[in-house]
Amino acid sequence: TDKQHQEAKVPVAIKVIDVNDNAPKFAAAYEAFVCENARSNQQFITISADDKDDSANGPRFIFSLPPEIIHNPNFTLRDNRGL
Repeated sequence: TDKQHQEAKVPVAIKVIDVNDNAPKFAAAYEAFVCENARSNQQFITISADDKDDSANGPRFIFSLPPEIIHNPNFTLRDNRGL
């Protein structure tokens, strides 16, 4: 028995319709200062960012504290959910 190997090659074109081509950007250049006699739990800076991509490209972005200070009781971060 003579078994013949069959093979077919077909070119395929892939069109990417949308990508995350706009990284989030801060709304302004931020720099914060805290006075040594500031009250506990006093808000001292509000930051915001903008993402020009459609929300369909993924979940909205979030802010977070770096791992080395995430459990430091002197710093907290509150998400105002765009308010």
